[in-house]
Amino acid sequence: MTGQDLRNARRRRGWTQHHAAQKLGMTQAYLSMLESGRRAISRSATRRVLRTLDVPPTTLPLPDQLQRPAAPNELLRDDLAALGYPGFAYLQHTRRMQRNPAQVLFTALNEPDLDMRVVEGLPWLAFTFTELAWDWLVKNAKLHDRQNRLGFTVTLAKELARKAGDQSRADNLSQREGLLQESLLAKDGTYCHDSMTQAERDWLRQHRASDARKWNMLSDLNAEYLTHAVA
Repeated sequence: MTGQDLRNARRRRGWTQHHAAQKLGMTQAYLSMLESGRRAISRSATRRVLRTLDVPPTTLPLPDQLQRPAAPNELLRDDLAALGYPGFAYLQHTRRMQRNPAQVLFTALNEPDLDMRVVEGLPWLAFTFTELAWDWLVKNAKLHDRQNRLGFTVTLAKELARKAGDQSRADNLSQREGLLQESLLAKDGTYCHDSMTQAERDWLRQHRASDARKWNMLSDLNAEYLTHAVA
């Protein structure tokens, strides 16, 4: 989150700097420094801003360098819960601080193996946060050869939008889908399940759904299976 993001969020609420500072539990002088960029916005301040000014998580900062987490399933499960994924609603009482959904999505797509419950939440991210940092996301997906996984995610999200009767959202995602199709990798890959056996791979090549085949994904996941995604 930048100082400009903070200023814009305050103005959207129609708050003066003085009123916002009171709500955030800080001095007006300190808030002025945050908005002008003279002071970096700390994690604790970010948490207060998100809660008080209802700032969308898509404005949160994105890392310059990406590292694989030591316990990806636990981290991503908590990330999805923090962002409001209904499939992990039971974890709300232990929510961690939100991360940018683009970062959460790429972190997941870059993992060789994930719990299926986490994987099922990925199309929900693209469906819910259509204003993702797409340039950042696509750049990193291509850098790590994950564009097929991202494209499959977007296609599933598009189908969720159609299922929800949200044509505007579906059209938005369809545009993203078309751009990713241009960089499709020819080799078959898995949707965060690289440990599957050869027998499983052979079966999925013959029985995968058309959306998975379109993205060369060895997966049986489809929008009808994602019962939590539009809850």
